Amino acid sequence: MKISDFIEVKDPKAGARYRKTKAQAGHFVQDYINGKIDINMDLFEMLGHKDEIFNYDYVWHHYKFFFSRMIPEVVSHSQKQDERIVRSHYDNKNDLFNWFLGPRMIYTSCYFYDQNETLEEAQDNKMNLIARKMQLKPGETLLDIGCGWGTLVAHMAKYYGVDATGVTIAQAGADWGTRQIKEYGVPPEQARIWRMDYRDIPRDKKYDKITCLEMAEHVGIKYFKKFMKQIYDLLEDDGLFYMQIAGLRERKHLFQKKNREDLVWGLFMNEYIFSGADASMPLNWDLQRIEKVGFEVHSVENIGIHYGKTIHYWYDNWMRNKEKVLEKYGERTFRIYAVFLAWSVYIARQGGSTAYQIVCRKNINTADRNRFIGTTNLGETETKKEMKKNGAVVAA
Repeated sequence: MKISDFIEVKDPKAGARYRKTKAQAGHFVQDYINGKIDINMDLFEMLGHKDEIFNYDYVWHHYKFFFSRMIPEVVSHSQKQDERIVRSHYDNKNDLFNWFLGPRMIYTSCYFYDQNETLEEAQDNKMNLIARKMQLKPGETLLDIGCGWGTLVAHMAKYYGVDATGVTIAQAGADWGTRQIKEYGVPPEQARIWRMDYRDIPRDKKYDKITCLEMAEHVGIKYFKKFMKQIYDLLEDDGLFYMQIAGLRERKHLFQKKNREDLVWGLFMNEYIFSGADASMPLNWDLQRIEKVGFEVHSVENIGIHYGKTIHYWYDNWMRNKEKVLEKYGERTFRIYAVFLAWSVYIARQGGSTAYQIVCRKNINTADRNRFIGTTNLGETETKKEMKKNGAVVAA
């Protein structure tokens, strides 16, 4: 099996890259996105053979992007830069995201209790699991930082009776979320969306519960610890903080040859999908900074395999809407997101990237730690409880 079995070269200048058994994955991605090659089968199916037909060495394009764009963005992370990046990616593209996210419009990992659940069922599972992990009670105040299209805000307000506030930097998300709150039948005095940078969240109020789902990566390495301290200061002393965050597997150094695909994929993601999201780090990096600002970590659950299954649903949705995407956004955009979605499924399956659900509270002497006895700590606990309720035998 060789790379030429899967592609048709459209630009003769690119032909030399595909004459051997394997091609560089970095070259393939650039050539495919830019129409220099076509593939003769479904991309997801092709990537099932990726280790047989690709090498994962860094190519010139990687170095150029890393030094000319990624490093300057990592160093800066100014409000002006972050707003420019986020709004250019999200604003005026609600249809594009809806074509793969589906009706819930949730751009974060689901939680599956079995293999046959739909995307929407699994997203509802995730939101309800968060509510139980957070021990939500009617009348409590909830702040969701990086609320996307506001689905979690509307859901928690409607089904758990909290006073919910969402924060997003994208105007399109804020508009969608405000409309969604109304469609959920939640009164405006109970839930709202603020369009603002997280750094501008008013400091004159504290919240009972704070959530942040896959937004902290965008804060960047430079400001991650400061962001954790901001959340600490916004949280009531007896409050809970839930963070869901994507991360890469630990490695000795950037040039480690083993599992180099992780970083080749990560560079693609940073360039084309999540610019500025440079705080996707190994778990130990996150936890050190969470603890250093004064939090006590209560529970950590790895949901990487759930993310892989989530993104597979997104890929199937994207492919079903191919003609709509091509008509509105063109071939290049279609291919960029096809690569993102298809490749990310495999990366999650093999552990190159994952996601964590982390629950924290302030590490103070007077904390009531008994509150966690008999409560939901992990999604697995929920499954076992359900099995026990139905009379099934559960292993210890």
